[in-house]
Amino acid sequence: MRHVVLFHSVYGLRPAVRAAADRLRAAGHQVTTPDLYGVPAADTVEEGFALLDKIGHEVVLDRARAALAAPPPQAVLAGFSMGAGVAGALLAERPDAAGLLLLHGTGGAPDAVRPGLPVQLHVADPDPYDAPEEVDEWQRTMTAAGADLTVFRYPGVGHLFTDPDLSEYAPEAAAAAWPRVLAFLADA
Repeated sequence: MRHVVLFHSVYGLRPAVRAAADRLRAAGHQVTTPDLYGVPAADTVEEGFALLDKIGHEVVLDRARAALAAPPPQAVLAGFSMGAGVAGALLAERPDAAGLLLLHGTGGAPDAVRPGLPVQLHVADPDPYDAPEEVDEWQRTMTAAGADLTVFRYPGVGHLFTDPDLSEYAPEAAAAAWPRVLAFLADA
């Protein structure tokens, strides 16, 4: 089984992130869920962006780096939305990562991908933060860089469709996503 470092969305460390971690733990994985904000989670996306602006991207990345000090170098980097971007941003610093699991947003740059790196993306189609053509371009560049990439697009759902506490929750899409996530972690 894998060690997974799961980074939260712009909302902060919400119950849905903890529930996702529990789901992965129930499948036998070790999961670390760092709080990149250090304050209670936001109730709205606008409040979340305000928190991110107040705390700052560099502080968030520094906290994410600190959270990676204990897990093994082969940990899977994972994240929800903004957290997917954080996971992807740290990939270059974790060349032995077992995989990159991206939920609700792209992350990672082609120059950080080692050949064969398992990468899985789950994204709304269309997504308000990652337009389909942007996802297509990201997919092309990551594949060209050698990533073993699988992209799952979920038509007609909201951005954070796996979060049952948000209005954009889509139970059927979430039910489809979680078995795919678990299969990815089993194979990574």
